[in-house]
Amino acid sequence: MASRASLSEEDFSCPVCCDIYRDPVILLCSHSFCRVCLQQFWKQKGICECPVCRRRASRTAPATNLVLRNVCEALLQERGRRASTGHSKLESPYKFALEVKTACGKSSGESEILCSIHSEKLKLFCLEDKQPVCVVCRDSRRHSNHAFQPIDEAVLDLKCQAKHTERKMKEEFESLHQFLRDEESARMSVLKEEEELKSQMMKKRTEEISKEIRSLFDTIKAIEKEIDGEDITFLKSTLPDPEPVPGALVNVAKYLGNLRFRIWEKMQDIVQYNPVILDPNTANPCIFLSDDLTNIYYKDKGQQLPDNLERFDYWEFVLGSEGFTSGRHCWDVEVGDSTLWALGVTNESVERKGETLFKSGVWGVGYYNGEYGASSSMDPPTPITISPKLQRIRVQLDWDKGSVLFSDPIGNTPLHTFNHNFTERIFPYFSNYCQLCPLKIMPRNVSVEMQLH
Repeated sequence: MASRASLSEEDFSCPVCCDIYRDPVILLCSHSFCRVCLQQFWKQKGICECPVCRRRASRTAPATNLVLRNVCEALLQERGRRASTGHSKLESPYKFALEVKTACGKSSGESEILCSIHSEKLKLFCLEDKQPVCVVCRDSRRHSNHAFQPIDEAVLDLKCQAKHTERKMKEEFESLHQFLRDEESARMSVLKEEEELKSQMMKKRTEEISKEIRSLFDTIKAIEKEIDGEDITFLKSTLPDPEPVPGALVNVAKYLGNLRFRIWEKMQDIVQYNPVILDPNTANPCIFLSDDLTNIYYKDKGQQLPDNLERFDYWEFVLGSEGFTSGRHCWDVEVGDSTLWALGVTNESVERKGETLFKSGVWGVGYYNGEYGASSSMDPPTPITISPKLQRIRVQLDWDKGSVLFSDPIGNTPLHTFNHNFTERIFPYFSNYCQLCPLKIMPRNVSVEMQLH
């Protein structure tokens, strides 16, 4: 990647038209193109693929590369200004780097950062484009219908989120530290007990030997008196050494052998692995998550949350934090006594604002008015008849084969299967409309296996 001091216009040029990006979009392979250039390329080729690496791409509209768009728009404006003053080229790559830095709102040598386009103070934060803007930007067509927040409030929200995350991380590490302290204390106690026990054993054995020696000397003196001066040299031979006591030493290997592995093995009792962790930045304001991001609660009165692009604002949905572009994946969800729920998988590009959610890639099952059903954006709803009431749902995603299987893991009963040729990243989704019962993503058993070669 070019360094900041050696950036040129080529670093911000579309691979198709070889000019500075205009309305750049980004594909899943991370390559960017002008939106029009990409559409024309796909139309000519008759197939949706990356013009650079030829990787297949989704037919849905590719996402806008916001950061690149902001920089390139500022550069295009600067190019126009230079053209009007008779300077068609930048004097040096270094100056171009400074223009890029300024376009990103990072100009130096100023007491207050100013908008690179309007030279106004950056007082607002655009929740759509995730960038600071001035009041003129707010009223421009570029930010039409966008939501804004005072930049101080946006920073405060970010700090509060970071502080909460830091606190929960410290709690988790403290729990692990306490486990290690308890384990150390327990093992040290066992070592002290063995030391005390074997010390007492040795003391007892020493006392027994001393008694035997005193008894033997008393016997010798008695014999001397009886013999009264006769030759008794045979009685003055050296006494044999006492026999060693087996197990007198501390069993060092018992305490130090594979110590770290044994501790790790025992941590299975306190460590859980969840195949899906929820992303709080996608949760609808009426969706509340547990601290470990595995339980989903619903409350009528929503919480105050930033209206960022990733967040669902109409449907009470939340996504998993990890998406999948290959392989097989499985997770269980305890629905319990929830009276209204839905879960399944969805495309990364699913519309998260407004009511149009189910018009794009969504595949799932749900429970409503005492009835189960399966639905997707491609097929009409399908009723599911099953008895007794489901307590858990298993989701099995095979991205490569293009299938999503829903089943009852308790009764080992299949519920519904969707087949679709996935072309983009797939995320688990969850929705709960019951205030009395949460949905719970079930942990998996953790085991430690030893392989001998």
